[in-house]
Amino acid sequence: MIEELRHIYPLHILFRIMAISKSSYYYTRKAVNKEDKDITIKSYIKTVYHKNKRRYGYRRITLELKNQGILINHKRVKRLMKIMGLYGIMPKAKYKSYRGDMN
Repeated sequence: MIEELRHIYPLHILFRIMAISKSSYYYTRKAVNKEDKDITIKSYIKTVYHKNKRRYGYRRITLELKNQGILINHKRVKRLMKIMGLYGIMPKAKYKSYRGDMN
């Protein structure tokens, strides 16, 4: 609501009328812009993930993005993949006999 009215009235008056602190306004405004950054990175991650048939985990996706010129921390890739529910397919463990040879 403040965004529509800020072009008509000064911000300090809007803050006083709506009983919102100036820091809260700028904090939420910054948080909205941060979500926009995550949306573009999420699309890159999803593209790499599906291009490689869901076999890549966060480490390989980070390397692939780095090779494409997109520098991003592996922890951020891991966090975003967890939010989107993307997990790399892990190979199943092969059966190993615990007894060994009977000779």
